[in-house]
Amino acid sequence: MADTLSRYHALVEAGEISFDAAQAAVAKRLNRLNEELADFRLSRRKSSALAWLFSRGEKREPVTGLYIWGEVGRGKTMLMDLFMAASPVRRKRRAHFHEFMADVHERIHAYRQKLKSGEVKGDDPIAPVAMELAEEAWLLCFDEFSVTDIADAMILGRLFTKLFEEGVVVVATSNVVPDQLYKDGLNRALFLPFIKLLQERMAVVKLESRTDFRLEKLAGRPVWTVPLGAGGDQAMDEAWARLTGGAEGEPSELIVKGRHVAVPRQARGLARFSFAELCERPLGASDYLAIAHAYHTVLIDRIPVMRGLGMRNEAKRFITLIDALYDNSVKLVASAGAEPTGLYLSDEGVEVFEFNRTASRLIEMRSEDYLAAPHERRVEPSADTGGIVET
Repeated sequence: MADTLSRYHALVEAGEISFDAAQAAVAKRLNRLNEELADFRLSRRKSSALAWLFSRGEKREPVTGLYIWGEVGRGKTMLMDLFMAASPVRRKRRAHFHEFMADVHERIHAYRQKLKSGEVKGDDPIAPVAMELAEEAWLLCFDEFSVTDIADAMILGRLFTKLFEEGVVVVATSNVVPDQLYKDGLNRALFLPFIKLLQERMAVVKLESRTDFRLEKLAGRPVWTVPLGAGGDQAMDEAWARLTGGAEGEPSELIVKGRHVAVPRQARGLARFSFAELCERPLGASDYLAIAHAYHTVLIDRIPVMRGLGMRNEAKRFITLIDALYDNSVKLVASAGAEPTGLYLSDEGVEVFEFNRTASRLIEMRSEDYLAAPHERRVEPSADTGGIVET
């Protein structure tokens, strides 16, 4: 099996990417981590095989994970792809961080229901949930590690403390250095021990590539119509007719954790929503993932320019929505009040920084490469073919 660096050079030689010294350096660092994981995996096997001989074996130091951060479009996801393909670990899981946390909250809820019914004993669901996760995968890899939700922030310290105690190794990509996580968040002082924990258990590496490689692939396909108005509405109607082969479409709904998520119009694997229907209603990551899994193409009408803190909630939902569509290679056709880089106008709040990633992704989603890619339905972690990969 080729290692991470060899795979990187193979992509360069094939002309699929341009060589970048910073990317190559991180690929080399990921190589070392895979070597450490292979050695640790072997030692665990030997320790297990000799457990009958020793009542108390010598405990090895845990493997230090990796936290790779840098600006959007620098190649972090590509490097994670290469690392995962080369990893010797059998019990491993890769997930977008928002999707992982949605899974964690669902497991916590399920455990609390068992507590109420008397099926299990105890008063804190965090530890058993962490142990369950550790049993499923001892290498966790997260794309787009970010913390904006107070519910996430308040449980991460206890959750990851237990994961690390169970020997879990974490690799993550992020657009921000750990010290900037949950910046300006409510009760952030309670979150600071988690940042310290990450810095103790993960080596922090900055990917300083020379350019935004996503922007270099901008294709300019006519899938983003500006400005809003009658012309934009007509363009969307024409796009719907062309993509569905003239089908009118009909309303439908998705069932998400017992709730009904309305789909105003769908036909032949396409769905059409207005911005208000997606981002002005109390929808969350699990709802957007359900949409991303169900439809290969989504049309969104009348995305407005979001100004200031007055539209902060809508902007946060929009960020999460685009993450779900992008991560599942869903094609996006939209009418909007501005180009992606001008959609969110504010001078304060963490959403300003996060929207830079969203704008970059929206631009990439217009490229020929993205539009040519097949719809990749990434199922929920609890499904049989979910985020745990056996190799």
